[in-house]
Amino acid sequence: MTSPEREPHIAEEPTGAPVEPSVGEEPTAGQPRRSGLRNPERAVRGLGAGTLSLEALVLLLAIQPIRVVGGDLGGAAIGAVVALAVAAVVLAGMMRRPWAWNAGTVLQGLLLLGGLLHWSLLGLGIIFALVWAYALHVRRVILG
Repeated sequence: MTSPEREPHIAEEPTGAPVEPSVGEEPTAGQPRRSGLRNPERAVRGLGAGTLSLEALVLLLAIQPIRVVGGDLGGAAIGAVVALAVAAVVLAGMMRRPWAWNAGTVLQGLLLLGGLLHWSLLGLGIIFALVWAYALHVRRVILG
């Protein structure tokens, strides 16, 4: 009785179907690396959109405490914060576009520049720049 030649690096179930590598296991030479997500692109878009939506909400909610505690947040500075929040919401809705990730990075830089208007905007800029950097890292790991 002869058996057909099989590649030694691919495990098979008793039915003959190849077995997917488990979660912590590295894929073998002939198999693509899988993230385990049904739709990785959609998951990554959701991460980016969620990050930008949260940023917009925090920016809008931060206006009044900054005015009360920090003092000098004039009309132009409030307008800049509202413009950044609106831009974040618009970008969150456009995450399907490939350029939206780069625009989100520019938005983080603009928020960091908002630190020239008030020191607390610099703090928010640093926090959200770190969160955005993590989202970009997750995007790179999942999508390759």
